[in-house]
Amino acid sequence: MNIFEILLVPLFAVTMLILPVVYVLKKRKGLKPAKRAFIVNLCSFFAVLALAIVLPIGGFVSAEEAVSSAVSGSGLGYLAAALSTGIGSIGCGIAVGSAAPAAIGAVAEEPKSFSKALIFVALGEGVALYGFLISFMILSKL
Repeated sequence: MNIFEILLVPLFAVTMLILPVVYVLKKRKGLKPAKRAFIVNLCSFFAVLALAIVLPIGGFVSAEEAVSSAVSGSGLGYLAAALSTGIGSIGCGIAVGSAAPAAIGAVAEEPKSFSKALIFVALGEGVALYGFLISFMILSKL
């Protein structure tokens, strides 16, 4: 492995994915530049993905290690742990994203409803904690 494979390729990929975000933050004049930046970011992501498939950079994993990990099944365990944490966090984001503004509005109208509003927001955050807990349980069994 040389320095190009270790440092420059990931740095190039991250730079290509962040460029549209930097563009939007500099311009910030409305929704149209944000939409264009999102499309450019999506296209650059798929371009980097296609380059990673077409031009594989080898030498990181040997075939023997891949076969032994596939036979043991630990790879699927790691995948299950990642999915439980990721999907739980996405669910938490959706729940808190819709419950928190409603809770803020309710507290602004009537300050006595703070405890009830806090419970609804905390229930949404609990989904991420459950996913995190399940991933620890899966990883402990590997």
